Amino acid sequence: MAFQRASGILLHPTSLPNKFGIGDLGETAYQFIEFLSRSGQKLWQVLPLGPTGYGNSPYMSFSAIAGNPYLISPDLLAKQHLLKEEDWADIPEFDRDQVDFDVVIPYKRNLLELAYKRFKQGYVDQEPQHHHDLYLIQEQFKKFCIEESDWLEDYVLFITLHEVNPEITWNKWEEAIAKRDPQALQQKREELADQIQFHRFLQFLFFDQWLKLKQYANARNIQIIGDIPIYVSHHSADVWANPDNFALDPETNEVALMAGVPPDYFSATGQLWGNPVYNWEYLQETDFAWWIDRFRFLNRYVDIIRIDHFRGFQAFWQVKADQETAINGEWELALGAELFTRLNEVMGDLPILAEDLGIITSEVEKLRDDLNFPGMRVLMFAFGGGSDNFHLPHNYVRNSVVYTGTHDNDTAVGWWQRASKYEKNLFYRYIVGFATGEPINWVLIRMAMASVSVIAIIPLQDVLGLDNSARMNVPGTATGNWGWRYGDPELLNQDLSDRLLEVTQLYSR
Repeated sequence: MAFQRASGILLHPTSLPNKFGIGDLGETAYQFIEFLSRSGQKLWQVLPLGPTGYGNSPYMSFSAIAGNPYLISPDLLAKQHLLKEEDWADIPEFDRDQVDFDVVIPYKRNLLELAYKRFKQGYVDQEPQHHHDLYLIQEQFKKFCIEESDWLEDYVLFITLHEVNPEITWNKWEEAIAKRDPQALQQKREELADQIQFHRFLQFLFFDQWLKLKQYANARNIQIIGDIPIYVSHHSADVWANPDNFALDPETNEVALMAGVPPDYFSATGQLWGNPVYNWEYLQETDFAWWIDRFRFLNRYVDIIRIDHFRGFQAFWQVKADQETAINGEWELALGAELFTRLNEVMGDLPILAEDLGIITSEVEKLRDDLNFPGMRVLMFAFGGGSDNFHLPHNYVRNSVVYTGTHDNDTAVGWWQRASKYEKNLFYRYIVGFATGEPINWVLIRMAMASVSVIAIIPLQDVLGLDNSARMNVPGTATGNWGWRYGDPELLNQDLSDRLLEVTQLYSR
């Protein structure tokens, strides 16, 4: 699909400021959309929105489809009379600049359980004028459960069983449940009916709030770029419900072959992600139905789809389960061309961006170009080589997306503070003609905006000029990531908006 020249901001909703310790889909999300609109931006890129597990990574979710309940806004629930402001009268003094997941999650869980209790009570203890509102919510919830049952029922049972057995993976549950014996599953549904209904309710709330936020953005000419990770977590509803799709040990259902990447820019030992790789032959036998369902669902809730680790659709790095690093892996061919051909037959020409970073071969480039997907360029990678560097702006093609940095990079200021003498020397030579008196983050922003790339995406940290303390993720490290927030909504002031608008208009974004 052909894209129009535009720019936007990369910001995960957890990074939004509010009083609840973690960004959500409430008031500051709407304020952020207003900031984008004032600043001439047309795109808001988010990370995957699924429920996160160990390490709180959006790329290691319990489901490829479900939403993260901790993004649900208590303020919006109060407007629906499911919560009251006095419910958070004793709210902790959360860190404004970092999400403390260990404290935030149990606190928000309590609020969500209270909202569910009120929902179940219905008219009890409610003002008479609120009865109609609650009736509408109940009817909408029933409709949601019916329409989304294909994925919802597997997920809510999985996540409930996970909470009953939080220390073990699904393949170590009692055998009848691990192997999905229908009678055993039905018994668990009956035993755990209320907890399962609670999780249905959370998914209803998440998608209700998300869809309203998306509609608000679209009404202001802002499109949402969503993220579809190539892999899913072994301990997820997807692998439990569809084990034949993945490379698992047939006896134990443990991961037999793990996903990752060989040694690269980010890590000398590569990255070992732990996710199971796909059984591509089986996926093809099923007409790629599982993948097409993923794309079909996400396409309803975002405007543009960014495919993470696109190169894995041409060939992927697989590592045997007994390895501790990704060094001793091997490349294996995937069936991405066949998948995307089938996807196009079923859904037509979707708006897709390809994250094509890493070890990119001519075969990967051909697959990307045959599909006409824009690839990525990252300015922080541009200054470590020579003039033929793929990431230097004079080497860009129009059908590409340029970033100052991604969620895996340092911030622009942090990068510059740590850049080598060689990188700084090349940078100074390269930027002749740019406003060299500007701070480094604005020089990179200007360079991205001026480039021929059809889309330019800037992490909010770089718009704000923040240093390494605002980094979102350090690849290859399991903990301490994904927590950054901009703690003060006043940071997105009119002066900043005007500055961003000026550079956006100057370069016809």
